Amino acid sequence: MITVEIQTAAYLFAGILFILSLGGLSSQESAKRGVLFGIIGMIIAILATIAGKDIEGHIYIIAAIAIASVIGIIVARRVEMTAMPQLIAILHSFVGLAAVLVGFGSYLDPEIQSLGKVERNIHLVEVYIGVFIGAITFTGSIVAWGKLDGKIRSKPLVYTGRHTVNIVLVLISIVFGVLFTLAPDTSGLIYLIVMTIIACFIGVMLVMAIGGADMPVVVSMLNSYSGWAAAAAGFMLGNDLLIVTGALVGSSGAILSIIMCKAMNRSFWSVIFGGFGDAKVGASSNEIEGEVTSIQHEEVAELLKESKSIVIVPGYGMAVAKAQYPIQELTSLLKKQGKTVHFAIHPVAGRLPGHMNVLLAEANVPYDIVFEMDEINDELSETDLVFVIGANDVVNPGALDDENSPIYGMPVIRAWDAEKVIVMKRSMAVGYAGVENPLFYKSNTDMLYGDAKDSVTKILSHLNGMQS
Repeated sequence: MITVEIQTAAYLFAGILFILSLGGLSSQESAKRGVLFGIIGMIIAILATIAGKDIEGHIYIIAAIAIASVIGIIVARRVEMTAMPQLIAILHSFVGLAAVLVGFGSYLDPEIQSLGKVERNIHLVEVYIGVFIGAITFTGSIVAWGKLDGKIRSKPLVYTGRHTVNIVLVLISIVFGVLFTLAPDTSGLIYLIVMTIIACFIGVMLVMAIGGADMPVVVSMLNSYSGWAAAAAGFMLGNDLLIVTGALVGSSGAILSIIMCKAMNRSFWSVIFGGFGDAKVGASSNEIEGEVTSIQHEEVAELLKESKSIVIVPGYGMAVAKAQYPIQELTSLLKKQGKTVHFAIHPVAGRLPGHMNVLLAEANVPYDIVFEMDEINDELSETDLVFVIGANDVVNPGALDDENSPIYGMPVIRAWDAEKVIVMKRSMAVGYAGVENPLFYKSNTDMLYGDAKDSVTKILSHLNGMQS
């Protein structure tokens, strides 16, 4: 058992570590340190809470933490990097569910019902808002997981008057909130239950209305929702650290979402209110000119040998094929030959913000040759060869010149500005946004079909053969 003063000091120290953790995650070089700060901070927070005043049932708490930790370790070790976005989405749902359960438990607590009128009303408002945010986060995250995992169609589900329906449901929830606050004892439970059902429906419809191409931003926004749900749970439990931690996660997730929206030319408010479905969802009416030409591995190796400057654009296909390791070998070989090799990363490449950065870091690709889209786009016109590996929508010129495209207005990597473009794909299938890519038909573009990992390995073999 520790005193309140010691617990407060531990919470303060943990809060500082969480802030340092967020600061460390701002760059690849300091990301590992940031994660370590977060782990230490969470351990301190848990220990300080368990050892705090009026905490009972330590055996059950420790057993629950131990079981959950084992499950978490097993799941994290088994999940492939390609499935990391799905894992994060489903973990967000747990935070939302926890906020809902905490809200119901807090409302039914006899000690809460015995509070003075003003204190009780304030607490009931905290409970109601916390459950509302948590329920939306819970079901919205499940839908996001389903879309990312391919269990739910990626196309947005839109219908006439859906915004009106959502607004009416929110107004009904507000009315029920007033009745819930005025209800004596626990007789307002029915209002809380009905509101929870309504909020769950809103969560489903908000994310269902968002198309597959915008899912990275949705994951980021759900991260923010989960933070605010945690903060609401902190208010309900009277836990200052949970309030601070939730606010940190909520605000940082919102800031990241704003950055992502800017990168995709989307409205931040559209994210919050599920308005991405308002984007055009039909196929482009522009006729694509030109024809697709293919190339063989030996020819690609020859092009790489002749090129002095090379930019590699990775996408989700690289993650699926686990091609980051042979790509790292290819990069090292080309750099040894005196060539300039850079990586161009689109903010929403993959299914998660920073997905490609993590994959490349996992393969020990040097941080200093990995550039964001805005940093490298202007250099592509002076690049000999752009090597697109498993990317599609993020290099689609239709985003700039086709007003009928669902991704119109989204900034993209201008791969076609280079002297030569090689696109590595399994087939001519469309990307996650479901639209054709005119890049594949341009005169300076050749397609290299096949598994990315296998193709890069063959190219490496040919390059090594040229050296011997």
